[in-house]
Amino acid sequence: METAIISGDSKKDIQLLMAIAEKMGIRAKFLSKEDLEDIGMARAIDDGKTGEYVDTDEFLKSLK
Repeated sequence: METAIISGDSKKDIQLLMAIAEKMGIRAKFLSKEDLEDIGMARAIDDGKTGEYVDTDEFLKSLK
């Protein structure tokens, strides 16, 4: 499965693209603000992974 995210300033144009996609048998969905926030959070988590163990207590102490 492949995925594409399309954004634009014209709601009318996006709705046209959605209609065309559905006619072609491609599943299409509008993303809510919460969906976009979840995608951003997941990406930030993936980008921040180092693979190293972090001692929680030491980390919390370093924040103080």
